[in-house]
Amino acid sequence: MLTSLKSYYQKLPPAPQLQLPEEELRRKTRRLQLETFFAAVVGHSLYYVCRTTLNVVKTPIVDANLLNDAQLGIVGSAMLFAYAAGKFINSFITDYSNIKRFMATGLVLSVIANVIVGALGFSVSGAGLGVSAFFLTFTVLWVMNGWGQSMGTAPPIVSLSRWFSQKERGTFYGFFSAGHGIGEFLSFIIIGSVVGYIGWQQGFFAAALCGVIGIFVIVKYLHDSPESMGLPPIGVTKQKSVKAAQKMALTNRNVWFVAIASGLMYVSRYAINGWGVRYLEIVKGYELQEATWVIGLNAMAVIFGAMSAGWLSDRLFAGRRNVPALMFGVLNTIALACFLTSGDALWINIVAMLIFGLSIGGLICFLGGLMAIDYAPRMASGAAVGMVGLVSYIFAGVQDVITGRLIEAHHTVVDGVDYYNFHAVSIFWISASALSFLVALLVWKAKPSD
Repeated sequence: MLTSLKSYYQKLPPAPQLQLPEEELRRKTRRLQLETFFAAVVGHSLYYVCRTTLNVVKTPIVDANLLNDAQLGIVGSAMLFAYAAGKFINSFITDYSNIKRFMATGLVLSVIANVIVGALGFSVSGAGLGVSAFFLTFTVLWVMNGWGQSMGTAPPIVSLSRWFSQKERGTFYGFFSAGHGIGEFLSFIIIGSVVGYIGWQQGFFAAALCGVIGIFVIVKYLHDSPESMGLPPIGVTKQKSVKAAQKMALTNRNVWFVAIASGLMYVSRYAINGWGVRYLEIVKGYELQEATWVIGLNAMAVIFGAMSAGWLSDRLFAGRRNVPALMFGVLNTIALACFLTSGDALWINIVAMLIFGLSIGGLICFLGGLMAIDYAPRMASGAAVGMVGLVSYIFAGVQDVITGRLIEAHHTVVDGVDYYNFHAVSIFWISASALSFLVALLVWKAKPSD
């Protein structure tokens, strides 16, 4: 059985090369490139919808006296820790894998986790399931969701490495990175609306439906490699062994510096994604629908930031990512500080979130993967992404625990009225954002690999 399973997920061998006229071969290659790119972006976006459901339902769950902020922080961090470990392991596996089958399997796990949590939500609300049992089961299922999610990042990035040359990789990687923002935007807007108008349990079912659509797109349009489709390889690599290339990536200090900078950036990113809606509700008095729209605009801005980042680095900075990464990093810290220290005026918070999202989009593109795969051998793209992902999501998971506990520690009830103080949380988030671009300066003079 294990042999059959390994064979099923193994990278497809080269097919006999197609004997076509040059122009027809070029058109076919471009069509398959664009299909693979489409599947990578859409599939990854819908992965995110299945991951971020919890970010929208926190206040309804707290208001229903099912879980508190500290418990929600544990659930969220459990998923992120599982994602961190899984991303590290599965990204190394991806370099050897059939990326279509591997990516589709992970989304199946996420869909199952969302469906079961939604169903259990009806049970606990109807007193059929104890609150403690719900907390434990929710945590276990969200660990499963995290592991499934870890199978969804490296495959599309490896597909870009297999299907696009380094000359255009930055541009396409930037557009691919917009998938983070597309998924988050869909989650906050669609899932937020479902939760606001129907109920928090249905939000998990809506996310699962989005995941099913993603599975279809991946299976239909994601292609394993040019060679498996009878095409010549795209780009040239100096490495002949995947294992040797992965070893080089593991011992590359520049990749680790990028990973740490990304981890610090993920503290502020997941702080806003995971707690932004709740922050607007309990500190600035926003209603759920209004809060989800404001944070959703941040996710929309991520799309434009990511799309522009790779293109800018290719066209204006000749493939040098460091300069625009620094610019986006400084902008990110300023926008976050403005959001946390300004009043409750809607326009101020919208502007701050738009700028924050724009800068996060650029940083996801650069620190979240592109700089790491630039510094690592091409055959070890999955390994490089796994290293960055491991650090990034450990930091994000620790953030969830710390933030949840800080909120609980500064929460008081006077005459039946809840009061929250976010001063310590704000310092924590802003400090991480500032440290991120400072650490990124350590690779200022680094050169790309093959």
